[in-house]
Amino acid sequence: MSLLTPEHPFAEFIKILGKGKKGSRPLSQDEAYRAMQMILANQVLPIQLGAFLMLMRIKEETCEELAGFVQAAKESLAYSAPPLSADLDWSSYAGKRRHPPWFILTTLLLANHGIKVFMHGAGGHTQGRLYTENVLQALGISPVRSLTEAEQQLQERNFSYLSLEYICPMLYDMINLRPVMGLRSPVHTLVRLLNPLDAACSIQGIFHPSYRQVHQKAALLLNQPNMAVLKGEGGETERNPDVECLVQSVSNGELSDEVWPAFFERRHMKEELEPELLRQLWRGELNDEYAVASVTGTAAIALKLLGRANDQFDAQALAEQFWAERDKGIF
Repeated sequence: MSLLTPEHPFAEFIKILGKGKKGSRPLSQDEAYRAMQMILANQVLPIQLGAFLMLMRIKEETCEELAGFVQAAKESLAYSAPPLSADLDWSSYAGKRRHPPWFILTTLLLANHGIKVFMHGAGGHTQGRLYTENVLQALGISPVRSLTEAEQQLQERNFSYLSLEYICPMLYDMINLRPVMGLRSPVHTLVRLLNPLDAACSIQGIFHPSYRQVHQKAALLLNQPNMAVLKGEGGETERNPDVECLVQSVSNGELSDEVWPAFFERRHMKEELEPELLRQLWRGELNDEYAVASVTGTAAIALKLLGRANDQFDAQALAEQFWAERDKGIF
C-alpha cells in the first residue's frame, strides 16, 4: 500500500492564486505575510517560488498583498547595528535608459543642505540600463556594504547608498531572477516600500501609473507616516519636467493626491547615459534646462513631503535656492 505524499504547506498560496478565472482570488494581507515569511525563511521549493512569483505577476499585486509582503520582509531583516537615523528614505531599483539619472543630484542636493538621505537599491538585473550604484562610483561616492558604514557615511555627507544585497540577500537574489523569468516580479514592488531604517518620510518612483495608488494604500496599511509616490522617469524617483506629475501621498494617516505642472511645453530629446554629465551639471559646466528642472522639480516634491515647504510654489523656490547655493566643489 503506497502512502500519499502530503501537500507542501506553501501549496496553499499557489492554489489561491492559480485556481483559474472563477476559483482564484487575491491573497489577504495575512496570507501574503505568511507566504513571504515562508519564502524568506527558505521553506519554499524553487519551482514553487517561480510559480508564485509569476502568478502574482499575471494578476498584479493588491495593496493588501503588498503590505503583507513588506511586513514579512521587514521582520526578516537582520541588522548588524541599531537602526540609523535618516530624514528621507529613497529607493532606486529601476535604472535609467532614456535620460541620465538626474535624481541622484537631487539626493545630493538635499544632503548638501543638511537633509539625511538613505538610498537603497539593486542594479544589473535589466540589460541596457544605467544603475545608481555605478553612477555613484563614477562620481567618487562609494556605496557602503553595511549599516555601520552607512551610519558613518550619513554622518560625513548626509547621504548613503546601501545595496539590497546587504539588507536582505534573499530579496536581492529574487530581484536578479528577472533575466531568468523575463519579467519583473512582486519583489520589484515591495522593495520600494521597504524603508529599512524606518525613516519618517519615504519617496518612491514607479513606471506603471496603476501602481501609484497601490503603493499609496499599502503605505497606509503599513502605518508609514509620510510617503509620496510618483510616476518617475524610467521608473526611478525622478520628476519628468516635460509632463505634469501626479503625486499620491500619505501624510499622518491621510491620503492625498496632488498634480505638479509641467515645466516645458515641448518634450526634450533622449540624452546620452553618461555619468560624467552629472558632474558637469553640478559644477555648472553643463547648460541643460531639462536636467536642472528635473533636479529641482524632484527636490521640490521631496521638500514638501519633508514639511520644509507648505505649497508647491514655496517648495520649488526653496529647491531652486538650494541649487543656486550648492557646494560646486564636492566632486
